[in-house]
Amino acid sequence: MKKPSSLLVLVFLILTPNVFLVLQRPVTARPLYTDSRWVVDGSGQRVKLACVNWASHLEPMVAEGLSKQPLDVISKQIISMGFNCVRLTWSLFMVTNDSFASLTIRQSFQKLGLLDSISGIKLNNPSLLDLPLIQAYQVVVSNLADNNVMVILDNHISEPGWCCSNSDDNGFFGDRYFDPDLWIKGLTTIATIFNGTNKVVGMSLRNELRGPKQNAEDWYRYMQKAAEAVHTANPDVLVILSGLSYDKDLTFLSKQPVNLSFKGKLVFEVHWYAFSDGEAWVRGNPNQVCASVVDNLMRNAGFLQKQGWPLFVSEFGVDQRGTNVNDNRYLNCFIGVAAELDWDWALWTLVGSYYLRQGVVGMEETYGMLDSGWTSIRNSNFLQRLSTLQIPLQGLGVSNLKPYKIILHTLTGLCVHRNPITKSLSLGSCAESEAWDYTPEKILMVKGTYDCLQADGVGKPAKLGSLCTDTNSKWEPISESKMHFSTKLSNGRTVCLDVDSNNAFLTNPCKCLSGDHLCDPGSQWFKIVNSTRIRSQPQPDYVFQVRRTKFNWRSVMKLKLRKEGAVNEDMS
Repeated sequence: MKKPSSLLVLVFLILTPNVFLVLQRPVTARPLYTDSRWVVDGSGQRVKLACVNWASHLEPMVAEGLSKQPLDVISKQIISMGFNCVRLTWSLFMVTNDSFASLTIRQSFQKLGLLDSISGIKLNNPSLLDLPLIQAYQVVVSNLADNNVMVILDNHISEPGWCCSNSDDNGFFGDRYFDPDLWIKGLTTIATIFNGTNKVVGMSLRNELRGPKQNAEDWYRYMQKAAEAVHTANPDVLVILSGLSYDKDLTFLSKQPVNLSFKGKLVFEVHWYAFSDGEAWVRGNPNQVCASVVDNLMRNAGFLQKQGWPLFVSEFGVDQRGTNVNDNRYLNCFIGVAAELDWDWALWTLVGSYYLRQGVVGMEETYGMLDSGWTSIRNSNFLQRLSTLQIPLQGLGVSNLKPYKIILHTLTGLCVHRNPITKSLSLGSCAESEAWDYTPEKILMVKGTYDCLQADGVGKPAKLGSLCTDTNSKWEPISESKMHFSTKLSNGRTVCLDVDSNNAFLTNPCKCLSGDHLCDPGSQWFKIVNSTRIRSQPQPDYVFQVRRTKFNWRSVMKLKLRKEGAVNEDMS
């Protein structure tokens, strides 16, 4: 496998500050705290956790992909895609079971017969091959930190392997592989090891509690004890608590809050996938399913955010091949809700393939941001949509602007822009979105102007006008999802905002409002989202090219230099 040359790495470093359209203010002040529902830094400024999960808890107990790419290249891939954080998983036995804890990477892979992976790590990360597993884990954390990536350490499972099922004996306190005292000992060990480590900002105490033994009484007993132990060993980290039933149920906290000796460090986490609700997204009408699923989510976990606690959606994701209808419809709903509530989150997953998963060597991960070779983005369209959620839209210290609205189209992840000269409307980056007001009269007006959004006819572009008293200027959310916005034309006909296959912003007859489970309303789903963010300036064309081509550094540098008049077409 050919490694990137030093010149190409230098090109990456030159371009990195300009790569992503969603750049947050760098987090330099450690540790992080909580202030009401927000995660903030030492100066009280909101830090939005826009994370990706990187698995390191399967049988080899090594961060996936190190046989495919150099560690530093993977860390830079993470930054280039706009993530500022990694939820790095680990198995309890890595630090509590001597038969595992004493192994080097080479020995771990030899034990599993993964000789090709040994060869790959020898080629790409030779300095790691004979390190003990915990030391290799530390090196991964250190390299992420060197690349300005925050790290959340997630105890994913006890016995290393794929997670999770009700019968894997890893699910709840008292299971065969889940001794609570040993678990707390392991958490304390990890908290101590990473005490003072740059960019380690949080510890997730346990992933997806589950199984027939689960109960709220034991949850309080052991989770509170573990939280205290972690805070004592490392008071700088956020302490992140998961719920029951695969981290979908935190309802018990509505009756009895946690009782801890420390404040300003507690975060709750929840998981939400399409398959969390079976095949509901293809069997039911998407408008109705979105409404019912979100209502259920808010009852089970979202109430904590309303009570002033940070809620971290530490796992969500979709099949990025784009062929899973259940996932595709869920994603449209997820993006709208995640933007509206401005969640902190962690995508499942970075991983393009696994060393070994469920007995299969080299299994491809279709939910992965990277392809199976760990060289390219699996789905650039998905990355564009995700970039909208990487932007902190509101919260403490985001800006001093008065709140305004943006109009988000969830299917594309783009927002409504206007041309101030022609007054035409289009879709573009939400980081550069127009500021809107949504008045009590249901009129969408460009903030600070007399221009309002109007419908001009069926199949015609939506427009701006200054006479905002006619029926075609009033926009009502009419579906159960609250993401269809309709108005009436002068002839009395009802139309909805829509986006066609060319991303043109127009109005059409409203579709899929109820009943029909075969109809997909995605093109007509919009969310009016609160923001206080200062609009960023449009980026140079080569920035967009970086996001599309990603790791073709020579082409990217060539394009950049040509834009600056420093190279001709014959540059090789």
